[in-house]
Formats: sequence, C-alpha cells, structure tokens
Amino acid sequence: MILYPAIDLKDGQCVRLYKGDMEKATVFDDDPAAQARAFVDQGAEWLHLVDLNGAFAGAPVNGAAVEAILAATDVPAQLGGGIRDMTTIEGWLSKGLARVILGTVAVENPDLVREAARAFPGQVAVGIDARNGMVATKGWAEETDVEVTDLARQFEDAGVAAIIYTDINRDGAMQGPNVDATAALARAVSIPVIASGGVSRIEDLIALRDCGAKLDGAISGRALYDGKLDLAEAMAVLRG
Repeated sequence: MILYPAIDLKDGQCVRLYKGDMEKATVFDDDPAAQARAFVDQGAEWLHLVDLNGAFAGAPVNGAAVEAILAATDVPAQLGGGIRDMTTIEGWLSKGLARVILGTVAVENPDLVREAARAFPGQVAVGIDARNGMVATKGWAEETDVEVTDLARQFEDAGVAAIIYTDINRDGAMQGPNVDATAALARAVSIPVIASGGVSRIEDLIALRDCGAKLDGAISGRALYDGKLDLAEAMAVLRG
C-alpha cells in the first residue's frame, strides 16, 4: 500500500476541510509548493492534490499552485477537482501530472472516463465520494441516488488506474476511516482502491492494511499536518 499525503488547495493555499464544508477550512500553509517539498523530503513517494475551488467551479482554479508543486517536486502526483473534459485532462497530463482523478464527470458522463482511460492508460483514476453510501458530486455539494458499488462497477472494464474512495463524513474529522465500506468496495471490483477520509493515526492504517481486502493505498491530510501521524512511520506500516 502507498501512503498519499494530501494537499487540498483553496484560494492558492494549502487547507483541510471538515467533512467537505468549504466554510470550515483550516489553512495549514500558504505555500503549497513548500508543503509538497516537505512531504517529499520526509519520504513521500506520491502526492494527492485536490483543487477544491475547481471542484465547485467545474474547471481548474488553483492551476498556478498545482504547477508550482509539480515544478518543486520529483515524485508522481495525482490531481482531482474540476477536471470534466478531455481538453483539461490532456492539459494537466501534458504539464507533468502522473494521474488525473475524475469525480463528478464519472457520474454525469461516464463515457468520457472510458475515452480518457483508453487515451491515457494508467493515468486516469475515478474519484468516488460518498455520504451514507450514496455518491456526492460537484465538490460534495450535490447528492445523487447512485450507490458507490454501482458506480464503481461501471468502470470495471474501462482500464482506469484506481478508484479513490472518500467517505465524506469521515474526511477531516479525525475519527478514523470507514474501513468496512472501503473493504466492501475493494472486494466488489477488481480496480485498485485507495482509501480516503478519516485516516488520523497509525491504528487506522493498520486497520486498512489488515481489512481482508487488497487496498492500493491510503490518503491522509490533516493528521500529517497536525503531527498526529508520522509520515515515515506510516509508510513503514503500510509496507508491512
């Protein structure tokens, strides 16, 4: 399993939200590139980036911050938020992103996900964000009647690189991940699953690692910023 330090971008700053609420954002660093370098210096092998403004706007907003991160680091990075057409996908990948994450568009235009996955093998992931088992879109602001596993299974043969599964009610709440739901999703599909939301201590990572389903990785943000999770120790546990 890979540990993905999260850098969530709002108004050019590195923040964390509480349960996806843009009005409850805590600023951790006003220099996202410096934060990214710090994670890499601590041994991070991947970075997970989110353009929060872009998720609401439906188009990239924090592009300058993302490009600064890419210029400042030499590890692969994945980005989600506001990526909803092929032009944007191509644009980001051409700038050095290793992987784009398609969330809202996976619900609204699944054919685009399949087209992108064919065009860019290994570089397209699907972001599934859920509240009480139902998928939410547009920066988690709109809830759908689509169940998580039903959406995931639509892309079973599409060639997507991974599914990033976020339990919104756990995100930024420091209450632990939804291990059962994440494991159930991983067992339901053959696509690699990355856990997100609520990872706040070593015991959370051990629970995900030993959940009985094969997970590809886990994302953590607030716990790393708060110092409740040591990056090197966390990576060692996931390798174990």
